[in-house]
Amino acid sequence: MFAAASVLAAEENNPLVPHTYELVVGIFSFLVVVLVVGKILTPRIQKTLEERTDAIEGGLKRAEQVQEEARQTLEQYKAQQKDAQLEAAKLRKKAEEQGAAIIAEMREQAQAEARRIVEAAKAQIEADRQQALQSLRAEIGAMSVELAGRVVGESLEDTARQSRVVDRFLEELEERARTQEQITS
Repeated sequence: MFAAASVLAAEENNPLVPHTYELVVGIFSFLVVVLVVGKILTPRIQKTLEERTDAIEGGLKRAEQVQEEARQTLEQYKAQQKDAQLEAAKLRKKAEEQGAAIIAEMREQAQAEARRIVEAAKAQIEADRQQALQSLRAEIGAMSVELAGRVVGESLEDTARQSRVVDRFLEELEERARTQEQITS
């Protein structure tokens, strides 16, 4: 008995085995804590977590929207840049064409002016030549009349006669010049 009593006493004094009233109070306290946490704190924690989740997801959605808007803006910018480059190329080509047309027009005007100057110079040269020929004919005619008068011994005062003699003399000179040119050619 003593051994049974000592086992009982040992059980009562065993610090690892709780007393019954402590178990009841502990279970009751545990249930109160579970109810309070389950009914009051858990919904509040869930609500806070959901709000944070919504805020994070909303932030992500806003970030995606901003990123999409930035991508669209970049695409618009690239399209505008491409259009501007095409427009610049068209303007450059048009300017080159206009420049070439202006150069061609100026060249044509210069050639026309050069032709006009050459023709005017030719006409002036021809007029000077004709004037020189007439002057030369008159001098040669006067000299030939004087010479013929000395050779013939008679006066050739008659103008018609002088003119015929001078013309005949000049024709002979021109004929000789032509035959000499044909011989040398």
